[in-house]
Amino acid sequence: MLSTLTDYQLVARNMDASLQRISEQPQVKREVEYYLSRISEIDSIDEFLADERIYRFAMKASGLEDMIYAKAFMRKVLTEGIESPDSFANNLADTRFRDFARRFNFHAYGATATTFERTRQAVVDDYVRLTLEEQSGETNEGVRLALYFQRKAPTLKTGYDVLADPALMKVAETVLGYSLVHGDIDKHARAVEKALDIANLHKPGALDKLLARFTVMWDMNNETGTPTFDGTGGQAASALLVQPLTAGIGQDLLMTLQTLKISGR
Repeated sequence: MLSTLTDYQLVARNMDASLQRISEQPQVKREVEYYLSRISEIDSIDEFLADERIYRFAMKASGLEDMIYAKAFMRKVLTEGIESPDSFANNLADTRFRDFARRFNFHAYGATATTFERTRQAVVDDYVRLTLEEQSGETNEGVRLALYFQRKAPTLKTGYDVLADPALMKVAETVLGYSLVHGDIDKHARAVEKALDIANLHKPGALDKLLARFTVMWDMNNETGTPTFDGTGGQAASALLVQPLTAGIGQDLLMTLQTLKISGR
């Protein structure tokens, strides 16, 4: 069995070929073809939510597969949009919803919201990338977490961004070697910023160095049949990428995060 680092590098260093392989899978091809054939014809929030295949495709592509069941919630996200600072999406700590409302901006563009490139090929590209991460996790969840962190890294500005995302927090916990579920959120944020060197992740080689460290420590904590430092098996991390934001986060921490400004404080 290859190490998590080796598995991750095999995918990441051949990303174009990895994505091409996924895009050629029959099920993926069918969903992509259906999405592209239908999306520009959808001209309202009602129609968007009513087409189950379109809705599921868009949600998965946006990293929101865990929220597919919450149509009323997503309707509110789309209905209020992002133009007002007081809109629903703008007041959620989880930026995935703001990004979704920006991409499918029915609030601002009405019937033409789905005619932009950001709702067509850009969504398809994200869907293929998310499918790659998902399938990588079927054999090694550490690889999925590493690929997820690699994709999200450019958007990270503070430790609070990491703490607000269960999967990113799992990476941070693995690097730090202890749980971030409870305790002083400000202290945790500072520890994450230092351990992950968030301010410098954009520099050449910095992200590769961090993920190499993470994958090595992941293997140390997740030997077959061996519990991790937080008492869970290696397979448990998969739940962090397929269930609601509340998973793995203490209620006090979650409530605190939801009151933070989008900038982090």
